[in-house]
Amino acid sequence: MSVALAGRTRGRLGGSAAPFIAPALLVLALVNLVPILWSIGISFFRYRVDHPAIPPRFVGVGNYVDFVADADIWEHFVNTGTLIASSVLVQLVVGALLALLFHRPFPGRRLVLMLVLSPMLLSMVVVGTFFNLFYDPTFGIVGIVMRALTGAPFAPLGSPRAAMVSLVIADAWMWSPFVMLMLLAGLQGTPRYLFEAASIDRASSWRRFWTVIFPSIRGVLLLALLFRTIESFNMFDLIYTITNGGPGTSTETVATEIYDTGFVLFETGRASALGNLSLFAVLVLTNLYFQAVRRQDRASYR
Repeated sequence: MSVALAGRTRGRLGGSAAPFIAPALLVLALVNLVPILWSIGISFFRYRVDHPAIPPRFVGVGNYVDFVADADIWEHFVNTGTLIASSVLVQLVVGALLALLFHRPFPGRRLVLMLVLSPMLLSMVVVGTFFNLFYDPTFGIVGIVMRALTGAPFAPLGSPRAAMVSLVIADAWMWSPFVMLMLLAGLQGTPRYLFEAASIDRASSWRRFWTVIFPSIRGVLLLALLFRTIESFNMFDLIYTITNGGPGTSTETVATEIYDTGFVLFETGRASALGNLSLFAVLVLTNLYFQAVRRQDRASYR
């Protein structure tokens, strides 16, 4: 009797809530689904947005085939992968160290925490402009310090490797506090008795990390890895304001190539096709994340 009553109650609540949820779902569909469907459709055409009088010409999968045979596109994917791997690794390491530091109370902890979190509150363009000035070979702070130490002029953005390292440092400086915040939340949720038991057993710091801390933050660490991987894959602001893809094409990524194709060359069809490939890569990364989470859940139940 009670089960049937509960089922009827849920049905009535669901029916009464549908009119209130429908407008939000409609807005989400218009904002998300329509642009995606339009992008998929236009990617099968040769179309230039700066020539609206010229009708789109259907080319099928020609845009995608061109990308597969284009060595420059694969170079952009390699640059993107290098930037993601380097930047996310630095962010995870620095974020984990900061989380372990702020997990324990110390005098002035709140003030220092506010200062550490301040970079992620800034605009990406502002951070990129700051670092572009820092890396200036004439009056930038980095150039002045390196000139004082080595006695020779130093241009951080003058070589491909140094430019990539400069982007990694800027991105890690801005977003390592975000990783720290997520890991710190995971540490705060760890039962206190686990740390006390490890202290009673006189476990070493390394043993305590692998048996108590790491299992507690593993799920949050994977989530931070997913978020930062997706954001780094779509990084455009820092690259555009710091290196503008240079020197040469050494720091051009998929995001900058989409911008150049769509808003410089106005080849809307090709830009949409490249954007769809980028979306597919992000979906693959997300699927790998969920597979890792499911494996973790199955391992925890054993």
